[in-house]
Amino acid sequence: MGMLISMPELSTRLVSTWLKDYADVINENTNYLTDLDRQIGDADHGSNMSRGMAAVAALDPTTFPDAPALLKKTGMTLVSTVGGASGPLYGTFFLRLGTSLPATGVLDAAMWAAAMKAGLDGIVARGKASLGDKTLVDCLSTAVDAAQKAADAGKSFAEALAAASKGADEGRDATVDMIARRGRASYLGERSKGHLDPGAASMAMLIDSAARTLA
Repeated sequence: MGMLISMPELSTRLVSTWLKDYADVINENTNYLTDLDRQIGDADHGSNMSRGMAAVAALDPTTFPDAPALLKKTGMTLVSTVGGASGPLYGTFFLRLGTSLPATGVLDAAMWAAAMKAGLDGIVARGKASLGDKTLVDCLSTAVDAAQKAADAGKSFAEALAAASKGADEGRDATVDMIARRGRASYLGERSKGHLDPGAASMAMLIDSAARTLA
């Protein structure tokens, strides 16, 4: 466990602020995400995520005993409302995140990095994607590595969040030059190169939202 530098408390109110912010970001970028998906996929990623996050944003944080319980409900809500692969993948991320965080809400950078890693492992187990497949895993893996490095260096929770956001952006952008090996985009083969993966784009937005709202 890393140094407990600032000991922030991840309350249900704070997590709700994060989720509502992300819902707003997705709503503002629905057409952008759908257009990215139109180039190499089913042209529905933006609308699917918008529907799911609207349902999440409607959750009342006062009805949950702690932040992990709200995160787990978020995961279940996304699984039941988001179509395609995105629902199960994002749902699994939030379920694992909620399961891995302490009910007390008090955490440090190392605890956050470990919870993100648990979310990533859940996505990998469910989606069977690996690094370099041109999926959201490329974005989230880079973010998790950056958060872990920050924790190992004794950085604060806020600094780990910022590092994860920067890493997520790098992982997202790296998908442009990749050739898709998973999902509908893989049908395009070489022609998938040169396009940003829509799942990596929406995941980078989630990590950026966390850095802005949870610190």
